[in-house]
Amino acid sequence: MERLTPQAIIDSFSKKLGDGFVSGSVYEREVAVKKNKFRSLWVEVKKSAFRDAIEHICHLQKYPHLAIISSSDLGAEVELIYHFTIYYGHHLEELSLGLRVKLPKSDLKIPTITDLIPGAIFTERETQEMMGVEVVGIPDGRRLFIAEDVPEGVYPWRKDETGPEKLLRVLPERKPKGKDKKG
Repeated sequence: MERLTPQAIIDSFSKKLGDGFVSGSVYEREVAVKKNKFRSLWVEVKKSAFRDAIEHICHLQKYPHLAIISSSDLGAEVELIYHFTIYYGHHLEELSLGLRVKLPKSDLKIPTITDLIPGAIFTERETQEMMGVEVVGIPDGRRLFIAEDVPEGVYPWRKDETGPEKLLRVLPERKPKGKDKKG
């Protein structure tokens, strides 16, 4: 399989996804004593193009390595970043690829990628539990990290009303967030 340059990879996403491609960038820095180049790519896609983007990554590298799905509560939406490594096993050609997609809180659903990358199930389950994102088609949606006595609808990584604040115990001499010491 042909290995593309970082910019050619960004261009390939733009061509493949059309309107579904939001943006792409390449960052390069020198690392270690020999000042080898480390390159990372960042690609943002629309939710509607997410599945096509994952399939495209699998075309770039037959078995891409998915490290984790990181997530952020941005207020009106939740941002998911799928952290991949491609071209691993090729000395000094390995690339870090972050695939970013934003989901409106009114529609927190994303399709599973376990049919393409079976090991994604653990990080998909984590995303469901911690952020309240429904992973549609996930083969095993049971809780993995949160105890069963934590009520449904409480998501520890969220900043809004679904966050765990009401479940947290406040230590003596400390006030809950937003309360002054006199209150």
